[in-house]
Amino acid sequence: MIALASDHGGYELKNIIKKHLDSTGATYKDFGAFSTESCDYPAMVKPAVLAVSAGECELGVVFCGTGIGVSIAANKTPGIRAAVCTDTYMAEMARAHNDANILALGARVIDAETAIKIVDVFLNTGFEGGRHSVRVQMLNDLDSV
Repeated sequence: MIALASDHGGYELKNIIKKHLDSTGATYKDFGAFSTESCDYPAMVKPAVLAVSAGECELGVVFCGTGIGVSIAANKTPGIRAAVCTDTYMAEMARAHNDANILALGARVIDAETAIKIVDVFLNTGFEGGRHSVRVQMLNDLDSV
């Protein structure tokens, strides 16, 4: 299950991604926003991020205007490794090397076609482990600092 969340700025791109996920048969839960009415991104991403942190959802995709705000908000939760990605290489490396569990996308900086490609790569790339496991553990250790 994939957790989805957006603020008003990412609402339309989130809906495009939902349609794409429907076409692939992927399962997801939409935690909001449910309109383009102005809302605060930290409050909108919190339930989705908590679902990933708790293991209720495997991965998450969060959206705002740039992807920056939602990624910062997501990374405040222990166990979350959110990455803003603007191309497929970044998405691949975020998963393969950093074991990112949240993808942050900016609706005002990438087009829908690019976003779909990024989401597909992010969802279909596994963590390589190996030498990267040590680094990911170091990131996890920062949760308790």
